[in-house]
Amino acid sequence: MPYNKSGTSYHAGGSSFNNRRSGGSSFGGGNRRSSGGGRSNGGRRGQYIDPARFVKAAKIVEVKDEYVPMHQFADFEINDLIKANLTAKGFVAPTPIQDQTIPVALEGYDMIGIANTGTGKTAAFAIPMLHQLMTFADTKALIVAPTRELAQQIEDDCRSMGKGSGLTGALLIGGSAMGPQLRDLRGNPRIVIGTPGRIKDHMERGTLNLADFNIAILDEVDRMLDMGFVDDVRNILDNLSPERQSFFFSATLDARVKNLILSFAKDPVTISLKVGETADNINQDVVHYFTSADKLEKLHEILLKEEVGKTIVFDETQRSVERLSNELVARGFDADAIHGGKSQGQRQRALDKFKKNQIKILVATDVAARGIDVKDITHVINFTQPQSYEDYVHRIGRAGRAGKIGHALTFIAK
Repeated sequence: MPYNKSGTSYHAGGSSFNNRRSGGSSFGGGNRRSSGGGRSNGGRRGQYIDPARFVKAAKIVEVKDEYVPMHQFADFEINDLIKANLTAKGFVAPTPIQDQTIPVALEGYDMIGIANTGTGKTAAFAIPMLHQLMTFADTKALIVAPTRELAQQIEDDCRSMGKGSGLTGALLIGGSAMGPQLRDLRGNPRIVIGTPGRIKDHMERGTLNLADFNIAILDEVDRMLDMGFVDDVRNILDNLSPERQSFFFSATLDARVKNLILSFAKDPVTISLKVGETADNINQDVVHYFTSADKLEKLHEILLKEEVGKTIVFDETQRSVERLSNELVARGFDADAIHGGKSQGQRQRALDKFKKNQIKILVATDVAARGIDVKDITHVINFTQPQSYEDYVHRIGRAGRAGKIGHALTFIAK
């Protein structure tokens, strides 16, 4: 099967994905010390949001026409090693976005995927990408994500789905020493995953040449544009191989996103499975307070409730997140903080503790609104209001995943 629909042929090569985490140029090896990624909002003024938009009861949706996948993972024309790894992960039937995207992507078409968070978008692009890399030896892939956490989550997923294939890669997320990343780039990696700012840094240093990368994947395109990365993204896409297959995934497809995509995509196939603005299975409500002390006491009372399980509390600035986290710990709560001022190692340790239930509460800036793939979050609490309604949607999307009822509370001053 040709990689590119335009008829460009690529010779086959037998390579296999390496699962080692350190040494040489194994995929992502040694990059866990890196930090950085997304840019701050640079003092962006928040838009006014009618508090009524923060109140919405969860709907128990009766599924009349449950989606019946057209394929099983075993049906896809992909490398047997990928199938074995998917089986080991317990993957049998694809989600709707996977079911509809993978067959078209395997035929070499450019793709636009529009779907809610938590619908399996990573596997939708990673499976055809890995197959092409394992089939055609001169194929290289670039994956661009808006935040460090999302880039790392994508790397972890690609690693597990391509385990044992020997494919090499580099994880380029900004903010700390270049050493491990430079080492991996010197190994001529087949997969590069990163955030726009750090990718551009390497391009400017001459340590990353994208001219022979012929698969391009942009995940959470809308979020990248929200974070001010539009010029970096355009520059990156301009430097890729002109003969390439491109995948664009986004939760929304407004005019900005559409214009960017159509500037670089070639006759793309659009798969849209977006359902509503916010998840129907999230109870949304507000909490009124009078003073700062009253606000903190109300948060304390909420976190003590028996039904409040694993919780993300969003605050506005790095300093306020750190202060609130310390205050909760002093009050006896199992809490930690994650924000752009922490090293990547600190952020990853906090996230790992949250995933492993070693802490119950994660206090975060909006850097954590995407890229946190934790299935059992019961509550999202907006201790400060988000900058925009889109940010609100991304925040509360962390709760109520895997078909469960979630809860979102937003603090509003009286």
